Amino acid sequence: MQEDRKAHLKKPDWLKVKLPDAYEYAHLKQKLKTNNLHTICESGQCPNIGECWKAGTATFMILGDICTRSCKFCAVKKGKPLPPDFSEPDRVAAAVASMHIKHCVLTSVDRDDLPDGGAAIWAETVRAIKKLNQNITIECLIPDFKGNYSHLQQLIDTKPEIISHNLETVRRLTKEIRVYANYERSLEVLHYINKAGITSKSGIMLGLAETEEEIYETMDDLLKVNCKILTMGQYLQPSYQNYPVKKYITPEKFSEYKHIALNKGFIYVESSPLVRSSYHAEKHL
Repeated sequence: MQEDRKAHLKKPDWLKVKLPDAYEYAHLKQKLKTNNLHTICESGQCPNIGECWKAGTATFMILGDICTRSCKFCAVKKGKPLPPDFSEPDRVAAAVASMHIKHCVLTSVDRDDLPDGGAAIWAETVRAIKKLNQNITIECLIPDFKGNYSHLQQLIDTKPEIISHNLETVRRLTKEIRVYANYERSLEVLHYINKAGITSKSGIMLGLAETEEEIYETMDDLLKVNCKILTMGQYLQPSYQNYPVKKYITPEKFSEYKHIALNKGFIYVESSPLVRSSYHAEKHL
């Protein structure tokens, strides 16, 4: 398997991205460092970091930067996390206020080491942000909380505008790519979110050896649980230790998938090689 990962495919020209603006990047990075905050932009090696940081936006990653799971696609550090920092919600809220953000996106590592999966910190962070930024809208990109609805409800009760939970890949590849996560459990989490009256959203990566039929099946599965906002992007292998890219999907094919998804019943679709879950998130409302 290791040899297969080293025999990686050459990136096509359409995956080239601009380097981030040096001044804006350094300014925002310093602000985050001063407040001891993390972003998925950096930890997840997002290809859109230049575009987003130039616009002064970032996706804040709470509950530390070490994940308790070992998903094969992910660049985030794995291992034993530090204890939760209960001052973090206020620091995130202060940073959001100082950046004059109108739509805030939050995410977190998986914290299976905590009894509530980090739900209390999640809820307190949303409340702290809304307290300091009364006109702000919030999207929460969450883990599955092991399917525990009482933990999920803590976050739902804070009433963020969108709660997002990614399927990441098709049913057949879930066990291999996401390892601990469960495809059906993720669908159930999205279904619970919708039943609670919160708008849900999900995303998948392409290029992991999924078939077209499996992509369409995934779309149908999301629609069955009333999830109607979808993001699709090209999987990019963060390192040789991660799962290899099996195929690069053309921009034209991504456009075709977007057209099909909209015809199936999705109300908003982001679909192109560099799309990530938080890309243009303010438009998803």
